Amino acid sequence: MKKYILLSLLLLVGFLLVAIVLSKVSNSRTFQFFGEICPRVETSQKVIALTFDDGPTKEHIDEILKILADENIKATFFVIGKDIEQNPGQLEKIIAAGHEVGNHTYSHERMTTVSSSFVKDEIEKTDTLIRDAGYKETIHFRPPYGKKLFSLPYYLWQHDRKTITWDVEPETFVLRANDIINYTITHTKNGSIILLHVFYDSRKESMKAVQPIIKGLKEKGFEFRTVSDLQKLKGS
Repeated sequence: MKKYILLSLLLLVGFLLVAIVLSKVSNSRTFQFFGEICPRVETSQKVIALTFDDGPTKEHIDEILKILADENIKATFFVIGKDIEQNPGQLEKIIAAGHEVGNHTYSHERMTTVSSSFVKDEIEKTDTLIRDAGYKETIHFRPPYGKKLFSLPYYLWQHDRKTITWDVEPETFVLRANDIINYTITHTKNGSIILLHVFYDSRKESMKAVQPIIKGLKEKGFEFRTVSDLQKLKGS
């Protein structure tokens, strides 16, 4: 009887340890089981990438595009397939403005305990929508919430695509515009990939922070690039 109790306890401990490890891998911005993951680019040059997740939506697209145009920089937008369909014509504005477009899945579901067919459908359906909007450049991929485990990294590895994450995520730690600005400027370094959200009403503080962030980082000597252009500088 004692042997069975001990075995059960060992199995329980083992299960808990595996669950903890898998949870950490799922949430890691720097590690995955298959393929390459990119949270930032190692470079001695003062270059960075500004990225936006979700959307596009009709309500906020013109505002963010004007800010970027006024500051004369190009950003990378990781868009959701469902939002593209629900807001026709908005992705075309991003493309016409010369910004980079990435894939952020179709439904924005957590891509952890999902099937291979679900991963394939989520990515390829959104790729098609991006291409149909007229985008001809490389389509990078970013998982919703940065979460991934087995099937997603394996699919990307099989299709020679990287997982693009980030190393500066102010909204995870602060919510007020001034705090978002200060956090971003303080934590950004050479090769950083900055993550922001601006497309929903709940993200008004983030929208207010965008232009001051750009100005503050320019004052520190940083230049802005798309994710693709930033990756070309790897190791430089």
